Amino acid sequence: MIVSELLCCLILGVGLGICGGMLGIGGGLIAIPVLSLLFHMDQLLAQGTALIMVTPNVLIGFLRYRQRNHIDLRQTFKLCLFATVSAWFAAQMASAMPVDGLQKAFAAFLLLLAAYYLWQWFDSRRHPVAAAVLSARFLPLLGIASGFMSGIFTVGGGLVVVPALVSLFGFSQTQAQGIALALVVPGALAALAALFSYAQAGNADWSIGLPLALGGIVSVSWGVALAHKLPVMWLKFAFCLVLIGVAIAMLAA
Repeated sequence: MIVSELLCCLILGVGLGICGGMLGIGGGLIAIPVLSLLFHMDQLLAQGTALIMVTPNVLIGFLRYRQRNHIDLRQTFKLCLFATVSAWFAAQMASAMPVDGLQKAFAAFLLLLAAYYLWQWFDSRRHPVAAAVLSARFLPLLGIASGFMSGIFTVGGGLVVVPALVSLFGFSQTQAQGIALALVVPGALAALAALFSYAQAGNADWSIGLPLALGGIVSVSWGVALAHKLPVMWLKFAFCLVLIGVAIAMLAA
């Protein structure tokens, strides 16, 4: 890799780290379509390369969110445990799916989720204080759903967790984003295990993934700090716009 390409990947990693830290997604959600468009990667190669960056980003991001919010480690561990099991099974399904079908399913999932976020954004303007609808004993079910989405799409679990924790369990937006970052790790590791058998086929480009990871490590803390300075409604609306933009990019690829 020449110096200009390395510098481009580092700058891209910095931008993805800021967005991932601010929205609690680790950057992988945005990285996949960016890698597809800029580097002409297919879905599996883009997912495998994005995972190189995602794992350190979400670990750092989770620690930064925990420094600023009360996050129950016992509840988070329980969610991660159930998510890990369901993500492993879902990852086996994903590895057998056609690449084109996986990409279109991912885009459709993002559009549906964007519609839900948009509805939640308008609803929060009328009811700004979130009240818990479900008790904490239902959290394992959320972990299973999160793991399934992570196993299928490698980065999708946190997207399910954030709105569910806020609207159903009464968590604050930043608390939910911090927990969601922790839940990205099981899905990422399960997906890496499933993709390991494809390593010989080159389904992870380390020459691109490593500089992306380095840029993200530097900047993810900046994104977390920004998340705590922005109004909650702005965060939700920004998340919705990101989902729509990524979905359109996936369909156009």
